[in-house]
Amino acid sequence: MSATMPTTKTAENQTAELAKSVAETPYTARARYFNSGNAFGIKYPPVPRHAFVAERDHAFAPDTPTGLIDLDLSGALELPFPATTPLILARYARIRAGESLSTAFRASGEACYVIQGAGHTQDGESEMHWQAGDALFLPGGQNWTHTADADSDDTVLWIVTDEPQLAFQGVELTASSSARASGPVHFPGGRIESELEALYASPNAENMPGFAVVFSTDWMEARRNIHPTMTFAMNSLPPGQVQRAHHHNSVAVTLCVRGEGGHSVTSGERIDWSRHLVFVTPPGEPHAHFNNGSEQARFLIVQDGGLHYHCRTMDFDYVD
Repeated sequence: MSATMPTTKTAENQTAELAKSVAETPYTARARYFNSGNAFGIKYPPVPRHAFVAERDHAFAPDTPTGLIDLDLSGALELPFPATTPLILARYARIRAGESLSTAFRASGEACYVIQGAGHTQDGESEMHWQAGDALFLPGGQNWTHTADADSDDTVLWIVTDEPQLAFQGVELTASSSARASGPVHFPGGRIESELEALYASPNAENMPGFAVVFSTDWMEARRNIHPTMTFAMNSLPPGQVQRAHHHNSVAVTLCVRGEGGHSVTSGERIDWSRHLVFVTPPGEPHAHFNNGSEQARFLIVQDGGLHYHCRTMDFDYVD
């Protein structure tokens, strides 16, 4: 009489039996499971190269009322919140002479540049007076009121925040956040000019990768950035010169302060410079800048560079 062989259960049967033995709860119902075969194949739309021409023209049109003009690529990025890049939102703020604009961004920090006009910015405790060419850094998560002087031109500000990053993470700001605790910072245009002049006069100028004044604060001095995840700098390029092709993993959002006659090339695509234009350079793409004009070009640039420096993933390098 032959012995009866034990039945061998397949891995699928064992998994099914184990699943039946687990009591279902509201918490287990939320769980989802992927594996090494399907978890890493998700494809996100790339950050597009883009120049915000229509938004610039609207910000400076004579009949544009006081308000904000978002530079929004959320559709191309497939994001459910306004975003210029996955982590950064830039916008123009138009404030007619004698009027005020109040903001309360869900951001941990706000980098701001006065393109034209004069006025002041205040909250319940602070008040800063500014004019064209000044830069500001404001703690996020609180109410700010920007007022344009009645005897000045209409004001146009450029404001850049980390709202998309906080929206993506679902973060609620608290009073203990480091950016809010820093206090507002003012970078007068005259001081920015003197810093650039000193940079060009430096005996090490020929060995520098570019001519840029990088803005920072007392609380971020050790990191030499404006914010834990954002960098904020005024770049310049002398007439007739080229900033050689390079790449970095941070995305760049650039405001052309001046530099008519020049252009940038990103992965073979040309963007002609024009006053007050904002354009996006995608992360990792080789790009170069060419100043074919007769004056020193100026570009105000915000990147998610602070995040990449912290993660050791900036990977700045020259292409040629």
